[in-house]
Amino acid sequence: MKSFARFLLAGCLMAASGAAHADEADFLSSLQGNFAGKGTVQVTTDVPNVGVSCSFKSNATSTSLSLDGNCRGLVVVTRAISANLKVTGAKYSGVYVGSRTGPAQLAGSRSGNAINLGIRWAQVVNGDLKARLTVEKTSGDGMRLTVTDVDPKTGKSVVTSRIDLKRT
Repeated sequence: MKSFARFLLAGCLMAASGAAHADEADFLSSLQGNFAGKGTVQVTTDVPNVGVSCSFKSNATSTSLSLDGNCRGLVVVTRAISANLKVTGAKYSGVYVGSRTGPAQLAGSRSGNAINLGIRWAQVVNGDLKARLTVEKTSGDGMRLTVTDVDPKTGKSVVTSRIDLKRT
């Protein structure tokens, strides 16, 4: 009887992981396409926000998401930005490229319509190596990229980047 219970439990766990994989694949495919939009970027918490216009190409498979694009601010400054994520079960990991400090490591999971990722910068930003990136599906045709960090002077969480995108 114990072996049957273990077999049943193993079967339930495998079915649950398959359903989770299907959920992630469906979610990722909904982020496929070309996106453009505007937002603000704050390089550090002690400088003002800069308005930016951005465009991204999003490629998705059942186990990965890549965002490749650029943002332009102050009319003449353009920066290439990319994030490449892999999904294993319900966990996301990858690399963000576009920070002036170099490639940053990403790790996290999805909750509802948002992928919540911890960022580990290549060098100290705002007093430490940590921040948060949220990739959120805001509608059938919308996506929001938000970076939050802790202001070292106040200890409060602040939004250092928020870009609202629409499918083009």
